[in-house]
Amino acid sequence: MINNEIKKAPSPFYRWSVLILVSLAMFGNYYIYDSIAPIADMLKSALGFSDVDIGSLYSIYSFAAVFILIISGPIIDRIGVKASILIFGTISSIAALVTALSSEYYVMLAGRLMLGFGAEPLIVAITTALAKWFKGKELGFAFGINLTIARLGSFAADWSPTWGSSFYNNWSDPLYVAFIIGLTCVIGGLTYWFMESYAERNYELGEAAETDKFVFSEMFNFEKSFWYIVILCVTFYSAVFPFRTFAIKFYMEAHGASREFAGQLNSALIFASMIATPLFGLLADKIGKRATMMMFGSILILPVYLMLVYSGITLYVPIIMLGIAFSLIPAIMWPSVAYLVKQNRLGTAYSIMTLIQQIGVFAFNYLLGWSNDISGASAENPGGYAMGMWILSILGIIGFIFAYLLRREEKSENGHGLEVGMK
Repeated sequence: MINNEIKKAPSPFYRWSVLILVSLAMFGNYYIYDSIAPIADMLKSALGFSDVDIGSLYSIYSFAAVFILIISGPIIDRIGVKASILIFGTISSIAALVTALSSEYYVMLAGRLMLGFGAEPLIVAITTALAKWFKGKELGFAFGINLTIARLGSFAADWSPTWGSSFYNNWSDPLYVAFIIGLTCVIGGLTYWFMESYAERNYELGEAAETDKFVFSEMFNFEKSFWYIVILCVTFYSAVFPFRTFAIKFYMEAHGASREFAGQLNSALIFASMIATPLFGLLADKIGKRATMMMFGSILILPVYLMLVYSGITLYVPIIMLGIAFSLIPAIMWPSVAYLVKQNRLGTAYSIMTLIQQIGVFAFNYLLGWSNDISGASAENPGGYAMGMWILSILGIIGFIFAYLLRREEKSENGHGLEVGMK
């Protein structure tokens, strides 16, 4: 057995290999999540689903995530990330199969509920793993690469009506494709298990900090900057993800796009973030200005949704603006938490942040579906989408306010170094 004193740190090649391979689980997870949007109109025409029903297929995911994330942080902190990634990745893959099995609404709801129980703790576990392997070593860039690979799953789902057009003769075949692709959740979990186990035996990974005992009231002991980021997180994702739930249907009905082109328009948001997210993460590592950059991203999102329904300019302008914001804010927001919270509480902190985010996504997926139904949004009444776009715009205003408050806090003597770059 190798003596710990002579063990070396993992090589950069090994660390980056871990990152790429564990991100396979994120790829499958994101594909499964976004597999409903390309068939939203089919669910409505073939199965009689309302927009509330379609929104609920996403809301039920967030409903499950809220409950599991209350306990998943301490679970991840205690059993370790490698076991967590494998367990929750397997649950996510099974959930995709359940969703595809039946046309019954409540069976599909059950599958999406199961996905919430698996996918969100999986994201927390992978996020915690990256903080373990890369803190002080290009953490922002590593988060950016991970998000890029994850969003490649969303990109593939948006483009599936184009590359997999033969599967779109009915509503169920695309969901079976999602199950097959979602098996990368299991593959990624197994790969990470073996790679971390090997590293524990052969490399010096450092001693893990003692895990705090989780007490519910203690989650309010985090500092002000952390809570500003949490509120920015919930408003940002509540404005983006529910929009993506209905975006393909919106482009088809409000702008006359084909299913293939609507999917491509929706993927433009993801494509922009895939390229720019790692670059923004690297930029933040170098220059700091994290709170300032998040405030800039919040400004960009303010006019986007109203431009989509009221402006006569090309659709690409608001989509590009949203793509930049979708790249900038997450690339900086998630790694910033590692600067605000002690290592032994990262799992809990990320769980709290993701939990509150999911409460918002749960509420606004349902609210956006309700607003579409009550306004009669359809190809015959494209103006019915305006009410939902106003709701999303109000979220953008709230997000900007808290991004400003975060920057003000971090520029004060109470700052945590978010505005400071590499020395």
